Amino acid sequence: MKEQVAKHLLDIEAVSLRPDSPFTWSSGLRAPIYCDNRLIISYPEIRSEIADFFVDIIQRHYPEVDVIAGTATAGIPHAALVAERLNLPMVYVRSKPKAHGTGSQIEGKLKSGDKVVIIEDLISTAGSALNSMHALNREGVEVLGCAAIFTYELQKGLEAISDAQLEVQTLTDFSTLVNVAVNQNRISEDVIEHLTEWCKDPQSWSKEVAK
Repeated sequence: MKEQVAKHLLDIEAVSLRPDSPFTWSSGLRAPIYCDNRLIISYPEIRSEIADFFVDIIQRHYPEVDVIAGTATAGIPHAALVAERLNLPMVYVRSKPKAHGTGSQIEGKLKSGDKVVIIEDLISTAGSALNSMHALNREGVEVLGCAAIFTYELQKGLEAISDAQLEVQTLTDFSTLVNVAVNQNRISEDVIEHLTEWCKDPQSWSKEVAK
């Protein structure tokens, strides 16, 4: 599964590798890699296969789930497909409460005690997944875990997830993606070095690039 999903992300160019001209993430972090899983929804066969992988993970790890929760906005379409396949209710979680109407952060219906699985598109520093978990917990539900398409495997994100005691399952990850890219001759040895250095210490790598 991990290799297959990584290949899909590379094939549709959802993942871009650019060590010589780094991307700037919304957090301000500079990185030689950028993953845009929003592109997946434009490819029906891949979109469907991703949903199947999510369903398999949820059935194996969280069989007692009552509700599927998508993170806004990139997790919503995948959560909708998964909820449909499992015939379960769905909600989605905004990054912050809306400034009008009811001021809700969660859209959809939840009951106290519901067991929820979060669907996320990717994990970097884990801020979005943890924000969703906290919002759901405030509604009196139990978050069983989070399933995401991709993780950058950044130490900051891994530590945040561990500290929050959030269980996370991913369809693929940074290490697998790099290995697939190497095997397909998509990246050279010097690019591998840049990617490895960045993953180990993104902040120091960003400072070095900025010099």
